[in-house]
Amino acid sequence: MARDANSGMVERRGAGLWLTHLGLIIGVAFIFFPIWLAFVASTVTQPEIVRPPMPLWPGDQFFENYSKALTSGINAPVARMLFNSAIMALGISLGKIVISLLSAFAIVYFRFPGRKIFFWLIFLTLMLPVEVRIVPTYEVAANFGMLNSYSGLIFPLIASATATFLFRQFFMTVPDELAEAARVDGARPMRFFVDILLPMSRTNVAALFVILFIYGWNQYLWPLLITTDPSMNTIVMGIKQMFPSGDDTADWPVIMATSILAMVPPVLVVIGMQKLFIRGLVDSEK
Repeated sequence: MARDANSGMVERRGAGLWLTHLGLIIGVAFIFFPIWLAFVASTVTQPEIVRPPMPLWPGDQFFENYSKALTSGINAPVARMLFNSAIMALGISLGKIVISLLSAFAIVYFRFPGRKIFFWLIFLTLMLPVEVRIVPTYEVAANFGMLNSYSGLIFPLIASATATFLFRQFFMTVPDELAEAARVDGARPMRFFVDILLPMSRTNVAALFVILFIYGWNQYLWPLLITTDPSMNTIVMGIKQMFPSGDDTADWPVIMATSILAMVPPVLVVIGMQKLFIRGLVDSEK
């Protein structure tokens, strides 16, 4: 009887497991299907796209369409726009992490008047997104001569109250005994920061880097305002510019190939830092 009950539990557990996997497969297929259609559209000819029904399997124009996408563009080659987006995303993500680490370190480990006031002033900037302060930010960038430059793309977006708050919360969980031991051993504050806090923050940094890289890569409004030189356009701007206006005909295979190319760098970042990213989000023992 006990064996039959156990076997029934195993069977029910097995059925539930299969149903769970089936639900996951259906969800992944539902999400991935538009991406698959975009990839298929990037490997066929223009008549095959506009003539229904649209093909569901890749064609034989992969190399031709992707080489055309990399070397062409409305105002600048796609390869150039991919490079601009990569510089902007890396600059924003690395800059945000460095500034947030240092500011959180100062707020947690240094005693100075108005420490909590400064922290809450930083935190209040979350209430003012870029869209709200975009006019004065643009005026400041223009006065400093940062139009049509990588510094103009990066510096106005380089501060992050969210990252500062997250690092502050993590530093507050670090035992005070570590700081006391480092002080007894004669380690100066920056030595304690570099040798102890940074290694302990590795997973947090990785998780934030992935999120901030995607944030910087997907920026559209700010690059649209700060750049007037076509050679400084980002890939998100380039995709928008490829859509026709009026009675012009869209080159859909090239547009879809450009869209797939725009997805590759963020996907590589997520895949390359997947383990650290997941640990940084769910691991409680950093």
